[in-house]
Amino acid sequence: MAGNLPDPPSEINASAASVACPDQVRRALDALRPGLLADGGNAELIDVTEDGIVRLELQGSCATCPAREATRALVLEPVLRRHVPGVTAVLTETA
Repeated sequence: MAGNLPDPPSEINASAASVACPDQVRRALDALRPGLLADGGNAELIDVTEDGIVRLELQGSCATCPAREATRALVLEPVLRRHVPGVTAVLTETA
């Protein structure tokens, strides 16, 4: 599901950026999206708070999947933390 994600930021760049950039979150989600869509689901960005909390809306089959918490904890959050400086947590909601 990883797609073509850019290399993770260096420690120097990661420490210099204190606020997660919504555009970077969207790009990372775009790289994950083919895998989500292949399973009949999707994730859309709702908000990125100043303290780095990313709020996503799970859509389609992701919204009702019994494994949605595992998807958040094992796929979405680690990828976003690794590739977007400033991400501190990922929360998911369903429509």
